[in-house]
Amino acid sequence: MSEQAAFIPFTKMHGAGNDYVVLDGIRDALPRDLAAFAVRTGDRHLGVGFDQMLVVRQSSAADFRMEIFNPDGSQVEMCANGIRAFFKYVRDHGHCDADEIGVETLSGIVRPAWAGQDQVRVDMAHPVLAPAKIPTTLGEGEGPVLDAVLEVPAELSPDGSDRVRLSSISMGNPHAVLEVDNVDDAPVEALGSFIENHPAFPNRVNVEFITVVSPNHIRQRTWERGTGETLACGSGACAVAVSAILRGVARSPLRIELRGGDLEIEWAGTGSHVFMTGPAAEVFEGRIELCGDEELEVRDV
Repeated sequence: MSEQAAFIPFTKMHGAGNDYVVLDGIRDALPRDLAAFAVRTGDRHLGVGFDQMLVVRQSSAADFRMEIFNPDGSQVEMCANGIRAFFKYVRDHGHCDADEIGVETLSGIVRPAWAGQDQVRVDMAHPVLAPAKIPTTLGEGEGPVLDAVLEVPAELSPDGSDRVRLSSISMGNPHAVLEVDNVDDAPVEALGSFIENHPAFPNRVNVEFITVVSPNHIRQRTWERGTGETLACGSGACAVAVSAILRGVARSPLRIELRGGDLEIEWAGTGSHVFMTGPAAEVFEGRIELCGDEELEVRDV
């Protein structure tokens, strides 16, 4: 293998503190086993470190395709902060100059639009409220799943009881939202991990802990499946806004305050699309050496 082929270029980016390694599958030959590469590269001590690894691909269904890998190697349907970073990347690195594009994801085609000054507005489509489509066993019919009771070990519960009440929404990926008195004191790691892997969520679930500050302002912390606590979760912020509006404790537009920054979420109610506006930033470029047992994809040139 040549010296040049022994290294994989990457770009480190973030959206409101949710950080990403972006690989360019249009420009570069990438490792054949991206799941294993994500595990190695995602280690924050021995690799680069990231919340998700984003892969830029050609698409026959949209302008581009975005593949998303967690640090544990699992592949996920959608990442809202990630799609803002993805859009900034393809614009800044010469793949397009459009102000709006379609991006194919495992959850469908998502359309980010440039909002100026490194801000991106994303049409997140309709929230999924039917429990079977989220998927969750908490509820039936068309939903929504609001304030459903989930039994938990008492030592994990914020109030010391043996149950919590949570709402569940899918924004192309599944979310569970529970309100707490103060997100700063919430047992995000212990309870988040427990709920992520609860049988009530067959595909696991992202868990949002929220405190309602006012009808237009919510504070949020997120435990992301396959990753752990992150500084931000854009699809989670959308799920938080939808569930809070449906529960009658908030109204649109909403400022969702995350540990890494703020997002603005708009939702006009049932039958309407959810819109998210927030920042995207490039941090640095680098390259990581290909290990001896890793093979590159075969590319059609």
